[in-house]
Amino acid sequence: MISLENELLTEFQVTQSDLDKGKRFQSRNGGRLEQILVNMGCLTEDDLIPLFSKVLGLPIFDASQWQGWKVEELPSEELSFFKAKNALLLSTKEGNKRYIAAKDPLDLELTEYIQNNNLDVEFELAKESDLQAYFYQIQALTDNLPDEDELSGDEEARLRELAVEAPTVNLLNTLITKALARGASDMHLEPYSNKYRVRYRIDGVLHTVENLATKMQMPIITRLKILSGMDIAEKRRPQDGKIEMRIANQELDIRVSALPLNESESIVLRFLKKDAIRYDMSVLGLASDTQLLIQQDLAKTTGVILLTGPTGSGKTTTLYTFLNELNSENVKIITLEDPVEYQLEGINQVHVNPEIGFDFAAGLRSIVRQDPDIIMVGEIRDAETARIALQSALTGHLVFSTVHTNDAASAYTRLLDLGVDEFLLNAALVSIVAQRLARKVCTHCAKPAENIDELFINYPLQKVKEKASLDSITLLEAVGCDQCNHSGYKGRIAINEYLRCDDEIKQIPKNDQFIRQAQAHNDALQRRNLLEDGFYKALLGVTTIDEVLRVAG
Repeated sequence: MISLENELLTEFQVTQSDLDKGKRFQSRNGGRLEQILVNMGCLTEDDLIPLFSKVLGLPIFDASQWQGWKVEELPSEELSFFKAKNALLLSTKEGNKRYIAAKDPLDLELTEYIQNNNLDVEFELAKESDLQAYFYQIQALTDNLPDEDELSGDEEARLRELAVEAPTVNLLNTLITKALARGASDMHLEPYSNKYRVRYRIDGVLHTVENLATKMQMPIITRLKILSGMDIAEKRRPQDGKIEMRIANQELDIRVSALPLNESESIVLRFLKKDAIRYDMSVLGLASDTQLLIQQDLAKTTGVILLTGPTGSGKTTTLYTFLNELNSENVKIITLEDPVEYQLEGINQVHVNPEIGFDFAAGLRSIVRQDPDIIMVGEIRDAETARIALQSALTGHLVFSTVHTNDAASAYTRLLDLGVDEFLLNAALVSIVAQRLARKVCTHCAKPAENIDELFINYPLQKVKEKASLDSITLLEAVGCDQCNHSGYKGRIAINEYLRCDDEIKQIPKNDQFIRQAQAHNDALQRRNLLEDGFYKALLGVTTIDEVLRVAG
């Protein structure tokens, strides 16, 4: 059997000094060593599940697969006992195997119950949050919650009542807490195949984590609408709202979006952690050569620097990082955003509101009269915004903005399509940076790639290696472990394509051959396109070839 003390010291980073203190306390007062270390703050409650799994050799219950199990019906007294012990008595749908999913398999009263009732069961370990969420669903099902089509004229009062009842409040709090613990950026709640599906977006990829009882969707939707200031009676039009809350001593803004579907509504929560993001160039993961070029551009006092990429590619975070790099007492920076996602100290941030006629173009016309040195426009969406932004650069301002294009050179054709004159682009643009976000391979479980020769045959890795003058490479494969929620990846890094709007680019006619010629110019300067920059970071062992192909292939 694996040694508890050895696991504590090696896998869970408990120091020998803390372990000795815990053992001395145990010898004087009794109790279990792992729980004493939790009380000392050397372990967390979440550490106990993987610890028990390693030491006792027990599997961890996959709470996302509730539909594959049947919770055995028990008398209310016994159900209360299991709930108090954070345990569930489960069986397979066929009923040929029985399990107990429990937080603590060493609980004396739980083991006595099994012995006294002659239960032939296997143990599986389950997190307390997963078990409590399921108990809340059981309670909700017994509370006779109405379906959406059963609600009468008193529905608003009844919905408000349901939204503040314990099952709804506790379940929603549990889902949000779990999302934050897993590092999710978004939580999706949506009706799906007679279930109410909960998905988390972690490192840009959606994962199904719960399938709730359909009876819970109306109370949960109503609670979210109340908390975010939406109209709970409106189910036919999209709505947006905002929740401010504090969880685990962390300030959190939650942007809530409700979208009517054919059946019920889809709700998406975006988590904005106020103090969680560092706007530092080193955090972006820019390659050293690309970072040097961008630093040269940031030293300019006039011109337009554009970020391009699809929604969710980290453009705003990168722009914030550039602004943070330039932020000082000597310059005035004004931003126009829709919406303002994070407050930056020392920077004037303006929230545009198109519903009252205050869009990006109107905002730009106003802020140029505020004598700014640096301007950021959240997005160039129309010809007027584009023209004002470019003209502002010609009148002594450094301007940052974003456009939605697939690569850097396509920003030219996008702006030309909006009606911007070619001479204005040539005069104002400084550089264009295309960006995607790739997941970083988990350092705890990654293994060396086994098919390196095949990868070099199928992809231009040798060209990338020579461009970057790499002497050695580290190609890895994703595996999956507890540290990365078995995805094989943890965290994200930017992959970029840099295009400087130099004299050669200005001289190339902006016709249907421009993109190809601009890319050839960049290639001649040994600069990488998006795919090549991704391959470069895969060769460094930061991400994997599969991940690069997923986001930039």
